[in-house]
Amino acid sequence: MSQDLRQLDRAEYPAGMLEIPQPPKQLWIRGTLPAPGTKYLTVVGSRALTRYGGDACHALIGGLRGYPVAIVSGLALGTDAGAHRAALAAGLPVVAFPGSGISDTAIAPKTNLGLARDILKAGGALMSEYGADGEAATWTFPQRNRLMVAIADAVLMIEAGEKSGTLITARLSGEYNKELLCIPHRIGDANGYGSQVFLRLGATMVTESAHILEALGIPLKTSEERRDSYQLEGAEKILYDLLATPTPRDALIRQSALSSGEALTALVTLELKGLAKEEYGAWRRV
Repeated sequence: MSQDLRQLDRAEYPAGMLEIPQPPKQLWIRGTLPAPGTKYLTVVGSRALTRYGGDACHALIGGLRGYPVAIVSGLALGTDAGAHRAALAAGLPVVAFPGSGISDTAIAPKTNLGLARDILKAGGALMSEYGADGEAATWTFPQRNRLMVAIADAVLMIEAGEKSGTLITARLSGEYNKELLCIPHRIGDANGYGSQVFLRLGATMVTESAHILEALGIPLKTSEERRDSYQLEGAEKILYDLLATPTPRDALIRQSALSSGEALTALVTLELKGLAKEEYGAWRRV
């Protein structure tokens, strides 16, 4: 399938698209859908993404590297763009549903046209029921959200304020019988309102990538299999090799002969990759 726009036959619709109360009458695509057997994780959240939400989004999606998971979001500012970029960085398939047509001239917001092109270049897909040149409008964005939930095997909410449109998408996950995953937030954090509400209602709390894989029914790889998903070199490889035995941070830095700055940066990177973590005062392989 090329990057040229085409209309899908109904038989080609991804699973779930025809099972919702208002299925799309037509569905257009540019790019390539993920391979059969891939699980779809739809990521939603505020356009005003906080530092905390951005870091959590990057870490959780980054930890899915090497697994058969595609990241779905809406190509909007904030959480959507952050999820798409984290997926591209992790080498995961990406499916984007802009609230507009999917030609270069129609894609909204215009600031994410470069991101849309990056998605296509990486072998991902843009999908829309608005054809090539459908114009974005106030109603098109919430309407397209039902398609993002319909295609999902699970929905991950990063953050949402009390009046955020993300709350509507989260409610749809329940109506469409999709598992809703939420990250925890501090008590009183306005950006955590949505997560706190839906966690009380029975959503699944997520604090690491393994929790997402569990929700998707994907077995966790061994440490060696996860390591092989990366090409470790330099400080990261030195530290990973030393972590064959759990070691306190200061001792680890001494043994590595790295500077404190190099070692700490590499440890954080290993943690984001899901290869190491600090527990009970010592760093160890995961």
